[in-house]
Amino acid sequence: MERIRNFSIIAHIDHGKTSLSDCILRRTGAIPPRETRALLLDSMDLERERGITIKSSAVTMDHVGPDGEKYLLNLIDTPGHVDFSYEVSRALAGCEGAVLVIDASQGVQAQTLANMYKAMELDLEIIPVVNKIDLPNLDIDRVLRQIKEELGLDPAGAILCSAKTGAGIDQVLDAIVTRVPPPRGRVENPLKALIFDSHYDPYRGAIVYVRVVEGSVRAGDRLRVMSTGRTALVEEVGHFRLKNRPMARISAGEVGYIISGIKAVGETPIGDTITSDEQPADGPLPGFVEAKPVVFSSVYPVNTDDFEELSDALAKLALNDASLHYQKESSSALGTGYRVGFLGLLHAEITQERLEREYNLSLFVTAPSVQYRITMKGGEVRLIDNPAHYPDPGEIAGAEELYIKASMIMPDEYLGAVMKLCMDRRGTNLRHSYVSPGRVDLMVEIPLAEVIFDFYDCLKSLTRGYGSFDYEILEFRPGQLVKLDIKVNGEAVDTLSMLLHRDRAEGRARAICLKLKEEIPRHQFRIAIQGAIGGKIIARETVSAVRKDVTAKCYGGDITRKRKLLEKQKEGKKRMRSFGQVNIPQKAFFAVLRRHEE
Repeated sequence: MERIRNFSIIAHIDHGKTSLSDCILRRTGAIPPRETRALLLDSMDLERERGITIKSSAVTMDHVGPDGEKYLLNLIDTPGHVDFSYEVSRALAGCEGAVLVIDASQGVQAQTLANMYKAMELDLEIIPVVNKIDLPNLDIDRVLRQIKEELGLDPAGAILCSAKTGAGIDQVLDAIVTRVPPPRGRVENPLKALIFDSHYDPYRGAIVYVRVVEGSVRAGDRLRVMSTGRTALVEEVGHFRLKNRPMARISAGEVGYIISGIKAVGETPIGDTITSDEQPADGPLPGFVEAKPVVFSSVYPVNTDDFEELSDALAKLALNDASLHYQKESSSALGTGYRVGFLGLLHAEITQERLEREYNLSLFVTAPSVQYRITMKGGEVRLIDNPAHYPDPGEIAGAEELYIKASMIMPDEYLGAVMKLCMDRRGTNLRHSYVSPGRVDLMVEIPLAEVIFDFYDCLKSLTRGYGSFDYEILEFRPGQLVKLDIKVNGEAVDTLSMLLHRDRAEGRARAICLKLKEEIPRHQFRIAIQGAIGGKIIARETVSAVRKDVTAKCYGGDITRKRKLLEKQKEGKKRMRSFGQVNIPQKAFFAVLRRHEE
């Protein structure tokens, strides 16, 4: 166990974590030269296309340390985007040390701080690494000063490297061996293994990724999942060597995988403890804090026959993504689907793309909404994320919306523009402090509902890409909440209903009515499109009728014949307006709910 090192690579988005992982794998000989390719640990097509890490990935490699001894290094690469910070906390729980990567040109950013605090909470050894020293516009002195002033770490312990050229990689590996402590635990104790990830294999069932804390496990052992009490026989154990490599056993201090007889999805909860069925441990390991979704959307299959496939796909994704929550719901316009909870808008986007690509589903996703807390006059408190469950306004004593504390680090010349953006979005309690000369950290308390649509995009535009964003959930605070209904020909369309702040209702209603007017084809009768709060109409557009020329067959003769036909047509249109059905095309829903239009 003295020769094992478990470490994770953490950083702000785009600071070079995955590139550094690739470089370490090449240097330790874990990748055969002919299999070398960029972003090796980003195995998903989506990750490679977008250039971001979505899932943590683990790999085991060998390295000869500065003392000439052979060491076993277990590396867990993590995502950098704020929506996937839950993956980071799970990865860190399996480690004793963390390599904190900082871009030599951008310096310390919001997620750099957030990830460092996560590592500190778990009492990990932190090794600061300044990456991209081959760039022409770097300022290493400024970055070292930030490491001291903003992170509170010793800049003398920082290592300069370039994952692109390979410079300084040997120093990084030596620092991991000398500075990261070996794992603690005893092989002879009863088995305790923490599940930090898992994925579903169509041929072998659930493949569970574990960090063995105490004891050992081998093929043929009978295991017990502590929370569910489910038992299963171990078929195979092993290490991650890019491809799974079976081993005779994995012992205390090691990171590896277990394939057992568990085939059902969801029977190995992430954060749970696995122990031996014959010699169970006295209690479970401390797991992870359960991730609470903050953004909710309804997902429906475009073809209603695909509902069973959608159910299976969500169940398999939830095995791999513990932060995904979903429950069944139905809509009169779109049939049966699921209400799904996400950690943020990027998480929602990625989940939708994975469902469509990996499971060949055509999906319809409604506008994202957040959770509100409603207090009824009888004292009952309800959490509501779906407009369909909004109670009668006459029975509501008060409504509260969720606030977040956002932190934005940017060059000080953009401070005024970003403060105005925050105030436009109902931000309060704005404070700023200079983290270093020319760089300012702006903190603001702002409703989550104002952030989920395009706040991050606006921030990036205003700061020309130099602004970074991180947030944490605060609490529910009182707000003026209303339910906006969209009516087409007098009928409310349940899919387009939304909960929002009273000040935002009129603008949103006008925008939706205008968009629907462009998308709904003209019928033979006039169609009214209205935005309503309760019985009060706050916006209206009209789709004019198609006029059929009923007098075309009349030529010359008495004018009363034409008049009679026109009167008949008028009566028909009046009756049609009362009983006629308006067909809202699918693309009209897409146009209204498309994010950038909002």
